[in-house]
This record gives sequence, structure tokens and C-alpha cells, in this order.
Amino acid sequence: MIYLDHAAATPVDKKVLNEMTPYFTEEFFNPSAPYLSAKYVREAYEDAKNRLAHTIGAKGTDLVITSGATESINLALSSFDNILALETEHPAVLQNTKHLTKIKVKSDGRIDLDDFKRKLTDKTEVVSVSLVNNEIGIIQPLAEISAIVREERAKRLEKGLKKPLYLHSDASQALNLLDISASRLGVDMMTLNAAKIGATKGVGALFVAHGVKLQSVIRGGGQEQGLRSGTENVPGVIGFALAAELAKSHLKSNRQKYSEYRQLFLKEIQHHLPDFQPTRPKKVSNTPYCLTFKHQIPTFLPLIFPGVDAERLIYKLEKKQVYVSTGAACAASKGQKSHVLTALGLSDSEIAGSLRVSLGSTNTKEQIIKAAKFVADVVKEEYVRQAR
Repeated sequence: MIYLDHAAATPVDKKVLNEMTPYFTEEFFNPSAPYLSAKYVREAYEDAKNRLAHTIGAKGTDLVITSGATESINLALSSFDNILALETEHPAVLQNTKHLTKIKVKSDGRIDLDDFKRKLTDKTEVVSVSLVNNEIGIIQPLAEISAIVREERAKRLEKGLKKPLYLHSDASQALNLLDISASRLGVDMMTLNAAKIGATKGVGALFVAHGVKLQSVIRGGGQEQGLRSGTENVPGVIGFALAAELAKSHLKSNRQKYSEYRQLFLKEIQHHLPDFQPTRPKKVSNTPYCLTFKHQIPTFLPLIFPGVDAERLIYKLEKKQVYVSTGAACAASKGQKSHVLTALGLSDSEIAGSLRVSLGSTNTKEQIIKAAKFVADVVKEEYVRQAR
């Protein structure tokens, strides 16, 4: 098997699994129970929260543990009515407000700051911009966005306006390759996801800066400072903490490794498919290419094969035990056209022929070389089939 869909899910790291296992079996106690064994579990849980928070320069009390990124985003945004979000955001953001205004992106997938400034008004309560896009891996300039938000806050104070203005960022795809500091980025809320960094599915976190007022979306026993009721997922958080620490300790080596893998993949596919271009052609054409940008994490390779049915490519690649996707898993499963690629101005033909290759811990150089050849082979087969 050659797995190239790490942006959708990652296998649990063996070290992470070993760390979690006792809390499924021997140390299974409810951390809210009154007896000593349960109190030890509570201590382990709180310690894990502190360790996880430390990886983004925060404290454990700044985190609300959730069932994943989607719930974290819902918790961050559902308390507000007027939200300004990037047009390429995840559906969990775009479908989560009564009054949503979309910020345009430029042709390189990054925020159009002029459009942002025009649309930021006295009514805006939250600005939501992902740190790394989940389909094409574009890194957004959050520090610049934060500076604009601070300027707007200062203007409101001068006017005597008390309406709050917060900056939220979905960093689900960023924790394994970027050195994240919540304070340096200037965010008020930040979404984290365990399933993207070698921990388990069903675990997420929301960083909430001091002073941000939120309403709970899951009510009950009052866990997580009253913002997220429900018995704590102790093994999940313990695994999340270790996975985040491992990711942070290997940031430099991982960036270097995946950059080499990315270049190798592009070189190999171009060798087997001579018309393939490593960057997007300046003029509209039927040339296959990769959406390569300056500000992009190296694990993402959005491949475009105009005029080809990507679903057929996925089916053929699966028969060769090569696993890729047509974009975000949640959108692909519904057969929806990518709103991210649409925002970049790609034609319907290009979008229909798009594949998302995302690299990760399971990959080797040998796999990259084989996968590139397999992709090139099935694409050539489709071009030949269409020419008949």
C-alpha cells in the first residue's frame, strides 16, 4: 500500500499508542470521580493538557478539549452572528454563522488583504482564516491579519464601540510542519486536530485567549470550564499531547524530508508524463500541472489533469494500492465541486481532473518514485482512452 492522503487521516504513531494504552485498560477511571485512582487519572489528564498547550506557547487552562476540529470550530463561532471568513475555509467555518461575509483570495490562494480591509466593519465579531488550507496547503499570513484586526479594535475604542472583535484560525493542517505560537500569530482562538498528526480521531482542542467569552454548545456536567460537557477523553488527550510534542521536535527534519519527497514526486511524474508542468501554466490550456505556490507546506501536491475524470483515476490507482483523494474528504464523499479550486479561478475541466496528494509519515522515497509512475500511467491511459 502507498498511502498519499495524510491530509485526511494519519495512522496513530506507535509511541503515541503505547502512551495511551494504559488509560484504556488499567487506568480507565473517570477523572471526575472522588477516589484516589481517579484523581491520579485527573492529574495525568491535566498534565497532558498542559503539555499540549505548551507546544503552541499556551497554558492548559487556555485549551478546551473537544471531539475534533469541527466541534472546536463550532464552539469558536457559534456564539457570534457576524463572521468574516476566507472564501476557501473549511465548510465547518462557512456553514456556521447567521451572517457570513467571504474574503476573496488571490490567484496564489492567499488572502486579499485589500478586500479584507474593505469588508471588515464595525459589525464584524469574528474573523476566521485557516493557518494552512486543507485542500492545497496554502499558508496564510496570520500575523499580518492579526495586525489589521488590532487596528480595527483601536478604531472601535476611539468611537466608543464595545462590540468585540476576535481572530480565529483553524490550524488543523499546521501542527506537524509549522512552529506555532498562539501569541506570535496574534490569534484569539485556534483550532487543533489530533487526527492529522499521528494521534487518534475524535480528539481536538480549541485555544481560547484570556478574555474571550464563548457559549457552550454541549451542556451537561460542566467539564472543560463549562464550555464542553462530557466525560473527558483521557487516552485521546494523552496521545494528542505526545503526538504534538513529537511533531514539534521534528519540525525542521520533517520540512526538509517532505520538501525532498515533493520535488522527487514532481520530477518522477514529469519523467513519465513529459507534458506535466510543476507549476500552473500562465495561460489556460489542457496541460497537466501541479498547483505549486511559494507559501505552501511541502506535504501537499494538488495535481491538475484537465479533461480527465479524477474519480476514474482514484479507482484505477486504488487497484494498484495507491490511495489519493480528489480534495477534502468531506467534500469528495458528497461529490461536491471544490470551492477552494473554484476560488482560485480553475475551470470546471481542471477541477474535475484534480487530485490531492498529501505526504506523511508512512511514505518512503521508494514509494514516492513508484506512486509518481503509477499516477502518470493511469493519466496516460485516460488520455489515450479519450482520444479514441
